[in-house]
Amino acid sequence: MKFRPSVMVILLLLLIMLSGCAATTPNVTMGKVSGRQVEFAISKHGTVPVVFEAGLDGTFAWWDDVYPAIAQDATALVYNRAGYGNSETVEAPRDGRHIVEELRSLLASRGLAPPYVLVGHSLGGLYMQWYARYHPQEVAALILVDSTHPSQLKGAGAIENWPMWVRLAFGLLTSATAERELAALDLTGDEVLAAPPFTRGPVIVLSAAQPLSDTSALAIDGNQKRKDISRLYPGAIQRWVDSGHAIPLEKPEPIVSAIREVLSITWPNSAKPTASTRDVLAKKEKP
Repeated sequence: MKFRPSVMVILLLLLIMLSGCAATTPNVTMGKVSGRQVEFAISKHGTVPVVFEAGLDGTFAWWDDVYPAIAQDATALVYNRAGYGNSETVEAPRDGRHIVEELRSLLASRGLAPPYVLVGHSLGGLYMQWYARYHPQEVAALILVDSTHPSQLKGAGAIENWPMWVRLAFGLLTSATAERELAALDLTGDEVLAAPPFTRGPVIVLSAAQPLSDTSALAIDGNQKRKDISRLYPGAIQRWVDSGHAIPLEKPEPIVSAIREVLSITWPNSAKPTASTRDVLAKKEKP
């Protein structure tokens, strides 16, 4: 039988390589938020703030080919969640509700007022979905980068269906914080699906096209959920990127383009976006 390395194992190896490299994110600093130290970088250029959220066990180094391009002329914030990079760990649960509230506290402490353009990759995309559904008045647009599906670990994708060697590798290569986030993933996903879908602004779904060629049972389930995410957001625009799951590292250009696209539409802080904002983006998709 031909050995095919799991996508999850490849991603874990990428995480290890990134954690051993010096981040090139500009203007990284530390600040105290709600009594703990948080590592972040921020730029302020007067636009709607763009907020980045990395995936499971990922630091803001995953955005090193995206954040600087946006930060040069837009307000933007990239940060490390509790327990990642130099950000302090916390005892609070590592589910979407707590992680989003910690992010909101960081944004408020830095004087970044809503609405925000939320950009999330992988599990970070699920957290941004939670944010957009429970605080829609604070969100101008949602950009999901090969996001985790709310039901990712259910059905054929359940952890007990992962190959044993994948489970062993995950346990050996990931941090304690990542294990806590993974354990809370179903709760976060259930809460996302229990809330109304985000409809106040544009939703762009950037999905990895290369995994579609994988025919393993786990990959087939993952790809079905990858296709299904846009269905969860009426009017969402889904674009397939010629990349593996690690789009921020492999193909950052479509992410930068999507962010600039939504930033080109101006939303007053006190007013809800009009339906025409979705129409503008939808028209660009037509030949």
